[in-house]
Amino acid sequence: MKKKIAGILVVLMAAMTLAGCGGKRTVRVIDIELTNEEYAFGVDKTQPELLASVNEFTKEMKENGTFDEICDHYFGDGTPVAVISAEPDESKDQLVVATNAAFEPFEYMEGNSYYGIDMEIAAKLAEYLDKELVILNMEFEAVCLSVGQQKCDIAMAGLTVREDRMEYVDFSDSYYNASQKLIVPSDNHEFDDCKDAASVEAVLNGKNGAMKIGVQNGTTGQFYAEGDEDWGFDGFGAEVIGYKNGSLAVQDLLNHNIDFVIIDSAPAVCITEAINELQ
Repeated sequence: MKKKIAGILVVLMAAMTLAGCGGKRTVRVIDIELTNEEYAFGVDKTQPELLASVNEFTKEMKENGTFDEICDHYFGDGTPVAVISAEPDESKDQLVVATNAAFEPFEYMEGNSYYGIDMEIAAKLAEYLDKELVILNMEFEAVCLSVGQQKCDIAMAGLTVREDRMEYVDFSDSYYNASQKLIVPSDNHEFDDCKDAASVEAVLNGKNGAMKIGVQNGTTGQFYAEGDEDWGFDGFGAEVIGYKNGSLAVQDLLNHNIDFVIIDSAPAVCITEAINELQ
């Protein structure tokens, strides 16, 4: 991946902290899918016509190769495209998108520009709808709520389809299959013999809750680590520590404050690659 990670200053601070402690530490992703989930867009329940248009657009985008082209900007040899947000103006015909721009490669910022798979899709969707694009950046836990309160038209934030979120939004057809993965210090070899999610979980359960797991607040990683009856997640009885974004969680892992991090697979790769390059 050729892009910079969002929140690079946070990563730099982590590297500086480690240097000050007199040692360098790297991290790695355990390449085993712990969950299987789908991302979709969360649409304002009072705009069924928008939901229909989003579904038509999503289908067309996947059929004509646009989605693959956008993904290539982040997973292949392509170049990420900057997306500029207009200022909110009720006198204009605008598409107002709620996001949490700390979730690379789906949404992140460099300067005043937005980047990421979802952000490029948002720009294409606004063009498809012949509307001006407005992006509102907020805490992840507020994304669906803002749409439910009709402050935004659509949530585009690497959203996993969950029943509790349906209280606030109508989900579009899914556009991306995702999973959770485990991040560990590179010198941790407890999971080297693991072949599947069950074997990873066996190692974690073998600790009898004597561990600290970092997650991004409000995400599937949090529900998975803590346990969630609706999803069938048993949890691990661990101390689960929530962060505003995955970069902060990995920073704490590097600083020996937590034992593991569980976040979505694509951001996990972006974060670990960026941090390790600075070591």
